Amino acid sequence: MTDIKREDGPAYSRRTLVSGAAAALAALPFGVLGARAFPARPSNLVDFDSVICKASADGPAALSGPPRKLRLSWNANAVCSVQLPVAVDQGFFKRQNLDVELVNFSGSTDQLLEAIATGKSDAGVGMALRWLKPLEQGFDVKIVAGTHGGCLRAIVPTKSDIKTVADLKGKVVAVGDLAGPDKNFFSIQLPKAGVDPNKDVEFRPYPGNLLRLAAEKGEVQAFFASDPIAYLWLKDGEFREIGSNLDGVYRNVSCCIVGVRGSLIRGEPLVARAIAQALIDAAHFTAENPEQAAKSFLPYATKAATEEDLVALVRYHTHAHHPVGDQLKRELKLYADDLKAVSVFKEKTDTEKFAERIFVNVFDGA
Repeated sequence: MTDIKREDGPAYSRRTLVSGAAAALAALPFGVLGARAFPARPSNLVDFDSVICKASADGPAALSGPPRKLRLSWNANAVCSVQLPVAVDQGFFKRQNLDVELVNFSGSTDQLLEAIATGKSDAGVGMALRWLKPLEQGFDVKIVAGTHGGCLRAIVPTKSDIKTVADLKGKVVAVGDLAGPDKNFFSIQLPKAGVDPNKDVEFRPYPGNLLRLAAEKGEVQAFFASDPIAYLWLKDGEFREIGSNLDGVYRNVSCCIVGVRGSLIRGEPLVARAIAQALIDAAHFTAENPEQAAKSFLPYATKAATEEDLVALVRYHTHAHHPVGDQLKRELKLYADDLKAVSVFKEKTDTEKFAERIFVNVFDGA
């Protein structure tokens, strides 16, 4: 691999539903969820005692009674969600007395949040910068944990004279989705570099797999993308990274989050807590055992990614950072403040109240 600078109960098996696999989900339209490599990150970036929940062996007791059946939605191609197959393979769901069915949901984010809010799914994982704007509209979905940081990258041809995001002023940038998390993240970063994302940069949408081609043809001077595809496009040396969401303050902020339907939290708070605990345990395991985590995700990975690639990505992403409680709320408010500053959020949105409304500490009093 090219060196890139810079991640006795019921039997449990991987069960991934696709379109038409479950009657309860059959009515949902399926679309497509929006698809740096720098030296390894130091392990002391996060104050673990303050931001992560203890392993379940030291935490709240598992649910009593028969295993609680649940549906948990994810994008099975996203290596960001490696903690889900890890939670299955390593028995973290089972340890919490949960019988979880993984639903490969490929619809839009609004459809996913609606599916969770209406009980077609019980919980889901996704990217904060894709979820927060729809949540501003009032979906009954509550964020209960973060799972890791990293996975968004700004990329330019290696021979380009563009060195930083500040150099994107006056340039054309390809994005897979004008409301996507990568576009939102770098729109946040541009003003900090003196660039108005609404006036100084032309964002041009392309299907995700054509982003690199657009740059190769000279139609754009840069593009934003997410892992694993962004990482894979850096391997041959033809492109390099000029920024990522592990830069600056965001190196200690979770980019991926766990959402649970509000009715489940209100009616069965211990079940919601068990979901969060299992995924936090899986994230912690992933951080400590990247090779085993990569093996769990390999059956879902794009064919272009080798097991070695997955190990590198797991190591690169900050799976040791999985906040809950007040730390999670602070991170959600940070995102909301920044999105408001670039007019993604409404000017009248009270970000403190917003973060309070969309967040629940399921471990409060545990």
